[in-house]
Amino acid sequence: MVFFGGAGVSTESGIPDFRSANGIFMQETNSEFSPEQIISHSFFKRYPKHYFDFHFDKLVYPDAQPNLAHTFLRTLEDNGKDVTVVTQNIDGLHQLAGSSKVLELHGTVINNSCIECNQNYSLNELTLDETGIPRCPKDGGIVRPDIVMYEEALDTNTIESAIQAINSADMLIVAGTSLSVYPAAGFVDLFHGKYLIVINKTPLRSVREDAIIFEDTISNVFKKIQKENR
Repeated sequence: MVFFGGAGVSTESGIPDFRSANGIFMQETNSEFSPEQIISHSFFKRYPKHYFDFHFDKLVYPDAQPNLAHTFLRTLEDNGKDVTVVTQNIDGLHQLAGSSKVLELHGTVINNSCIECNQNYSLNELTLDETGIPRCPKDGGIVRPDIVMYEEALDTNTIESAIQAINSADMLIVAGTSLSVYPAAGFVDLFHGKYLIVINKTPLRSVREDAIIFEDTISNVFKKIQKENR
């Protein structure tokens, strides 16, 4: 089983999505730059202070906790199901919920590394300078989050693992994503298994004629499944 999740998986944990009416890309940034500009590699290199002001305000949610969308997958795994999570999210909530096989297409804010010496730091280990930029205690280098910014390529190994998992899965659950961001959106076309489930609050582009589609929140759908199996 593969669970392919987007931003809608984490909204019920208090983490906003990007492109909805109340999403991050629609919010004011208190600067002359758009969110899309700010989370690009070139902007990060040129204006690190502006980047990290936005990063810690809009992309990092240290108090967020897994919701039913996350814990239900862990429960399936505990019950003997082979579950691979392929996520577009960067919040680390699937791991916090206990899922053992998580492929993060866009990286994670939980892990960070010095751009000079590659020393790794967790979110809780970051040391900020007087301007709010995380610095490496060893050499003073900027410590950047291990996320994929605009203008950067997705990790090849992660992509290959996701493709392999989807291609060999019996069931694919697509949840909380508009399937509008490529190349990740194209992964669904690689599924050749028997059961395709789509969960999203708004209608999606055509996926497959035999897809089972729920226009609802992920938690509502999973709650009903739990109730039916009690």
